[in-house]
Amino acid sequence: MKTKGINHLALVCHDMAETVKFYTEALGMPLVKTVELPGGGQHFFFDCGGGSLLAFFWWPDAPPQAPGIASVKHFPSEPKTAVGSMNHVAFHLDEAELEASVARLQAAGVQVSVPMVVNHDDSPMGVAQAMHDGVWVRSVYFRDPNGIMLEFAAVLREFTADDVAHAPARAVGVAVGARVTMTG
Repeated sequence: MKTKGINHLALVCHDMAETVKFYTEALGMPLVKTVELPGGGQHFFFDCGGGSLLAFFWWPDAPPQAPGIASVKHFPSEPKTAVGSMNHVAFHLDEAELEASVARLQAAGVQVSVPMVVNHDDSPMGVAQAMHDGVWVRSVYFRDPNGIMLEFAAVLREFTADDVAHAPARAVGVAVGARVTMTG
């Protein structure tokens, strides 16, 4: 099996008109497909560049938002979300466009993370206040009208084998759904 990337992510919105306005006007993503669903729902698709789509479902009786469970409650102090949830969506952006993206978001009334551009590195904290050679991605974080955390990410270098330096953690004795995972 060989995938060619992400075709689309499908998220859920509370108001399709507000979502369309945000993604087309504030982010400049063209609305490329709309579907009316049986029972009164909708499924709309936006072109987010690079051959990928971002889709939204809307149902009149969808469950309410669940910050801290299905979405980030507060960034960066409370970034955890539940297993199986979507934490955030990151869009590729050239580094030269980061500052202009902040200005565009602010002009559209969108609150942007502080600091506005986050320098991710391999330090114990994972972020640096100042740019240096170890910064591998620079990011701008913000939310859409549905409370979904979004990111503009500018990757600064290609990854190498040295970037895979940690063994994956095991959930030992932690309840996972209706079962407890144990190793031994």
